Amino acid sequence: MNNLIKSITATQAGFGITILRIVAGITFAAHGAQKLFGWFGGYGLAGVAQWMESIGLTPGYLMALGAGSAEFFGGLALIVGLLARPAAAVLAVTMLVAIVTVHLQHGFFMSNNGYEFALALMAMSLAVVFEGAGKLSLDGQLAR
Repeated sequence: MNNLIKSITATQAGFGITILRIVAGITFAAHGAQKLFGWFGGYGLAGVAQWMESIGLTPGYLMALGAGSAEFFGGLALIVGLLARPAAAVLAVTMLVAIVTVHLQHGFFMSNNGYEFALALMAMSLAVVFEGAGKLSLDGQLAR
């Protein structure tokens, strides 16, 4: 079990990935808070659930809870750098689902509800999956 924890938390990455991880974490946590709590002008769980049902993601409540939780709690994990690799993996999958189910049909550009923003967030998440949390992370402390 100790080797598993070390392999998940180990990182040789520097401050660059730390900056990327924190910015991605803030972005994800804010979007998750919109979905779960209606903060920052979001629709909250009920509104997001209704919208997810309308686009065919059922059951809408469960899908909204899953997406919102992944973004909010995954974002918090990225901000502090705790279990950053698993959190980032879940976030990358969440963004892939968003791209395929919502944004792909609108093309690349965000101005047309395209997938560029979700793709950028997915790439940031994948960078953390491959590089680890970087310096100034709880994962780095645990790996030692």
